[in-house]
Amino acid sequence: MTMRTGLILLSLFLFSIGASAQNADDILGIWYNQEKTAKVEIFKKGEKYFGKVVWLKEPLRDGKPKLDVENEDEKLRTRPIMGLQLLNDFEFDDDEWEDGTIYDPKNGETYSCYITKEGDKLNVRGFIGFSFIGRTSIWTKAD
Repeated sequence: MTMRTGLILLSLFLFSIGASAQNADDILGIWYNQEKTAKVEIFKKGEKYFGKVVWLKEPLRDGKPKLDVENEDEKLRTRPIMGLQLLNDFEFDDDEWEDGTIYDPKNGETYSCYITKEGDKLNVRGFIGFSFIGRTSIWTKAD
């Protein structure tokens, strides 16, 4: 193999590694939850990432906006699900968004969470204590 061929192959290899790496802001935008019953907008404040509900397939219950009725804190049970911030304080590190939390309005619980991105999908993993004790939900790009 000539020196020139070797340099070309090395360049292609290095380019392919760089092309697969995530950019911290790749997570920004609007995403469907796994069931496609909600859209969550992921946005950035400072160096951290957050997400809030911007659309619900069924925004009303008995003709009124759905509320956070399962929240452990009684004072928060009257807040609407629409506009609710579900994702909090994620930091980007080495191809994943980590050290954040996710709130589940279906049961009123907050979980530790990390997010990885594969193409137009997010793997959102909520867990208690150790990441292997949890559940992954797959979100898809909505815009």
